[in-house]
Amino acid sequence: MAAAMAALSGCGMFKRHSELECMERAMYFESNRSSRDGMVAVGSVVMNRVASRQYPRTVCGVVSQKNQFAPGVMTRRMDKRSAPMVREAAIAVMRGERHPMIGDAQFFHAASYRAGYDNMHYVLTTGGNAFYERRRPEHVTQPVPRPAIEGITRPRS
Repeated sequence: MAAAMAALSGCGMFKRHSELECMERAMYFESNRSSRDGMVAVGSVVMNRVASRQYPRTVCGVVSQKNQFAPGVMTRRMDKRSAPMVREAAIAVMRGERHPMIGDAQFFHAASYRAGYDNMHYVLTTGGNAFYERRRPEHVTQPVPRPAIEGITRPRS
């Protein structure tokens, strides 16, 4: 029963994560940790989902959804060496920063993956991921991932 409650609450099985920690976990496990742009883009997708009625209303709820993010995103260990950069980007997104090219995108996949769907409108490739919006096929104008771009976002001093 306790495990079911932890899963439903969007928390890790044995430790309750803060919203910031959940954002850090999404960024850490889903992006190329050497790319601030990639981390901010992942965080922007998480926040777009939080704002949508189709997803849970909390960061932890979104990040812990089954089959939506990297396996073990809520339980695996994170390497502490990249913690300062991940934390800075997570705090920035939680305070309102968004990747300026992400728009309303709520989805992404590895940049190397090629999907055969006709409803994927790509808006950005960064941090090893291709980010996209789902649209009606007749409204898709960018059906393939864009070339990767880095260096758009900057840490606040």
